[in-house]
Amino acid sequence: MTDAITSGLTLPRRGRWTGKMGSAHETRRLFPWLLIPTLWFFSVGVYGQSIPSAASEDQARSIEALVAPPRDSWPTNGGNIYNQRYSPLDEINRETVGDLGAVWRLHLEGSGVGQKYSGEAQPIVSDGVIYIVTGANDVFAIDIDSGQIHWRYNANLDPDISPICCGWTSRGVGLGNGKVYVGQLDGQLIALDQQTGKLAWSVQAARWEDGYSITSAPLYFDGLVITGFAGAEYGIRGRVSAFHAADGSPAWVFHTVPGPGEVGHDTWPQDNDVWRHGGASVWQTPAVDPELGLLYFSTGNPGPDFNGAVRAGDNLFSVSIVAIDVATGDYRWHFQQVHHDLWDYDSPSPVVLFDVEIDGVVRKALAEASKTGWVYILDRTNGEPLIGIEERPVPQEPRQATAATQPYPIGDAIVPQSIDIAPEGYTLVNGGRIFTPFWTEGVVAKPSPFGGINWPPPAYDPATATLYVCANDRTQFFNGGDRDFEIAPNGARYIGGTFASVPMPSTGIFAAVDMTNNRLVWRQQWADLCYSGSLATAGGLVFVGRNDGRLTALDSSNGRLLWEFQTGAGSNSGTSTFEHNGEQHLVSYSAGNLFAGSPRGDSVWLFSLSGTREPAQSPALAEQPPAPDRQADVNLGRQVFVEACGFCHGPNGDGGHGGPALNGLTDLDLGVASLIVTEGGADMPALGSSLTSAEIQDVAAYLVERLIVR
Repeated sequence: MTDAITSGLTLPRRGRWTGKMGSAHETRRLFPWLLIPTLWFFSVGVYGQSIPSAASEDQARSIEALVAPPRDSWPTNGGNIYNQRYSPLDEINRETVGDLGAVWRLHLEGSGVGQKYSGEAQPIVSDGVIYIVTGANDVFAIDIDSGQIHWRYNANLDPDISPICCGWTSRGVGLGNGKVYVGQLDGQLIALDQQTGKLAWSVQAARWEDGYSITSAPLYFDGLVITGFAGAEYGIRGRVSAFHAADGSPAWVFHTVPGPGEVGHDTWPQDNDVWRHGGASVWQTPAVDPELGLLYFSTGNPGPDFNGAVRAGDNLFSVSIVAIDVATGDYRWHFQQVHHDLWDYDSPSPVVLFDVEIDGVVRKALAEASKTGWVYILDRTNGEPLIGIEERPVPQEPRQATAATQPYPIGDAIVPQSIDIAPEGYTLVNGGRIFTPFWTEGVVAKPSPFGGINWPPPAYDPATATLYVCANDRTQFFNGGDRDFEIAPNGARYIGGTFASVPMPSTGIFAAVDMTNNRLVWRQQWADLCYSGSLATAGGLVFVGRNDGRLTALDSSNGRLLWEFQTGAGSNSGTSTFEHNGEQHLVSYSAGNLFAGSPRGDSVWLFSLSGTREPAQSPALAEQPPAPDRQADVNLGRQVFVEACGFCHGPNGDGGHGGPALNGLTDLDLGVASLIVTEGGADMPALGSSLTSAEIQDVAAYLVERLIVR
């Protein structure tokens, strides 16, 4: 990162941090066309079909085209560079959506099907071609008309990559300058030729052996490819990096944990090197305001998670919304949503930009829906709250070096932030409210580290100033904190505590929030978790997937279900829409999700009002065959456990990210173990629809014979 300290910067004790814009910024503000990227596209694929050509090299996109909701394409992960996930198309609307049907279904040749994979990628659409990346990081280019594969790129990742939080996944690809950009779980950033899928260049942007991975979709903008890095659970120092799109050479780096001499370093202890492993992952694709010349993103938890004893201070820029200069990576402003986070209340949902009228004045706004259950609405020019956010005193635990206050947005929380009745076997502390501190003895509280709002991206309707948000109501047990905690070797687990399930139901929540006042317009509760991205359209619809395989269309004004279609596997990605040959289409990736416990698959579906293909069979109706008459294989059971259970319970059953330790349990027989794996319970997903009967048999045997103490 270039020197982020500019004249005129001031640092308040809490919340925002603003500074003067340099001359380069002023140039971009006055002459915004200097930032306009040129995107052009080429033809021919390895399967013999041609990818049609589009704009010429010298045709530059206007700012209006960059920020406008897309019509004949879906060119970026967020639809536009504001991350709005909104379409102005209205052929499919409240009156016609009942006629919506499938045009074709394509299986992605088994890529990303397995216990450890999750299908979260947003389909990208350009010039008659759909681009999708699977949880295995394989990339496919698909012809819209035929539903056939143009080309496939095989990532061939090392199967032993271990420092990955939250399953093998990718949230999408980037597109621009005739290339498809992919961030891989092994820390590589690659560029594929858009025509052929052949590797154009590759850079080792970070090493997975050091705990880094890339799960977000890269962003192409103005000749740069920009990506964030995950790995806070493995002791990384978070960062956002930009590379030149032509050859992958580095352009700039912004560290989300500032080092000595950088703005914010004084919010970390000065007598140790904990900051070098301070976390602050960047989970999602940033947004860009070309007129302001700013790049915006949200960050994850500080490291070590759940242990504030060794990292006194606010721990910037963890759990923050950050704005930097898109051309240089220089710091401009930030807003910290949780000071000195102890609860894994990171911000994995993407920031959304929009212009909105508040009190008669049109404001340049930004919103981020957080694990805290709140939506944070800021002025994107300077990071100041637009609706109001109050710093309020919170309960203290000196051993955890807790922050004296926390920001409370004015408006409605999407999920409950306290517990009415104590779960069996637990005593409530502070009513289980948000920001209840803990030590090694632990507490139960809401929201859960799973959310509130987790990674699923919201959609914003500019016509109604409404944000549509997928969230979850979950109760969790927190414990952690250790003054003697030592920095782990690079790439080792770096948690410092844990959170675990409690015997209370978990439910999904889907809500519409008015961005002029941060109040709920409507909210509905689901029996299953809400774990899918959203799409809003001018047809008065919002599309969202369900864990049981349904893709649904809701009336955006009240949430009423208007249409559903069974895709055959968990519908946990975002849906994209576009106009092709004069007709509105939708494309959806249906592959399931590890943490949703949804059935796995490998399908891409295309929909239109003229589609006639029948829905898939419901995974719930596809009965598992009985367990084969065979001896359970404990070694195979361990393999299944590592892939399907290790993220939560630890690869050796010694406690992981969200699940309790299992290697100290007593008295668990095969029947009970099989039932738990099959049906789940509390926050544990049911794996009966994603594991075979033989796999359940093997993992139950491994639990009983290798992990249980007798």
